[in-house]
Amino acid sequence: MGWIQAAVSTVAVLVLGIATPVAHAALEGTVATEQLEVDVSSRSVAVTSGFNGTELVVFGSVANSRQDSPESGYYDVVIVVEGVMSPVVVRRKSSVGGLWINTASIRFGSLPSYYAIASTRPIDEIADADARNLHRIGFSHVPMQVASRGFSSGLSQSELMAFQESVVRLKRKDGLYVSEDYSVAFIGRSLFRAAIGLPANIPVGPVTARVYLFRSGEMLSMADVRVALTRQGLDRYLHTMSKSQPLLYGLLCVALAVGAGMLGSTLFRKASH
Repeated sequence: MGWIQAAVSTVAVLVLGIATPVAHAALEGTVATEQLEVDVSSRSVAVTSGFNGTELVVFGSVANSRQDSPESGYYDVVIVVEGVMSPVVVRRKSSVGGLWINTASIRFGSLPSYYAIASTRPIDEIADADARNLHRIGFSHVPMQVASRGFSSGLSQSELMAFQESVVRLKRKDGLYVSEDYSVAFIGRSLFRAAIGLPANIPVGPVTARVYLFRSGEMLSMADVRVALTRQGLDRYLHTMSKSQPLLYGLLCVALAVGAGMLGSTLFRKASH
């Protein structure tokens, strides 16, 4: 019986000796997928009465990167920065009897108050229209939900698109919708960064940076990070008062206006004499 047990042990060792390299080969053949890790230069931005805008640096790395060098262009990165969602009313003026009056209007219940795109190259070269629409990448894919239609309720799809294009055009004119191709740069095999300007007129509230990693039109990974824009100092105090004590806030504004008018009148009379 002893030799039988020894033979069984020998066979078990041989089987294990064969199976182990196979298992290692299977593990070596498994390729880890790429994953994004992102952050921003500041998670909180103070907005005061003297706020003139700031620069937000979005940076990150590609875990399990297969890129040989930063110049190879193996990956594409798209960064979308969205401000607080807010409603917008858009009106269209038409000439009626020689007078320009509002003839149609649309209220969009929710759309980004600020929208910025930064990418390694033009976004239409990175992903197709379906992918851009799915991930809300690009001005033509900004979410605009119609809450109500005034004046002319029977607007066609083309007229609705004209209203949406008008919103984007006006936002771009105000510097609230921006797009910069080639503004995301790889500074290593896996490290990348982009500087995005937040203008002085950006509405206060949470700002979300969404980062997408693409390869040959396919999205490989996505990550996001949030930045808090908060009022500070006198601006925060006045804003809080206007919401919690509107009557007192109104009286204070009237008193300041009357005081400024009286002071200006007094100085003007003294200067005239």
